[in-house]
Amino acid sequence: MTMPPIDLNWLAVIAAAVSAFVLGGLWYGPLFKNAWCREAGIDPASAPPHPARIFAIAFLCSLLSALIFGVFLGPKASAADGFGAGFVVGLFFVAMSFGINYAFAQRSLKLWMIDSGYHIAQFSLYGLILGAWH
Repeated sequence: MTMPPIDLNWLAVIAAAVSAFVLGGLWYGPLFKNAWCREAGIDPASAPPHPARIFAIAFLCSLLSALIFGVFLGPKASAADGFGAGFVVGLFFVAMSFGINYAFAQRSLKLWMIDSGYHIAQFSLYGLILGAWH
């Protein structure tokens, strides 16, 4: 079995990954930092021990998820198609998977909503960028 060639705009994939990084900076920074830290049991004044490693892992994960989401969308998706698919993936795949984990881990509803909301926005943004930029 041979794989068909992947028809992707690599600049759009990189832009989508960067958009998730920027969104995360806003989401877990000025928008929800204090609430997220409180719910996650993290001191908002403390810095992570290896921030460069954390940011590198986060960007790599964003890049890989944007890449595979681009493959999932295909080359014919419009911006509206991409946004809709991203919203569905974020809400029904990611957020519901988090819901299962958070229920068993007895994490708060507020933490689940903050984390899930980020991923719904992340995948919606991926779809918008990948669908609009062929």
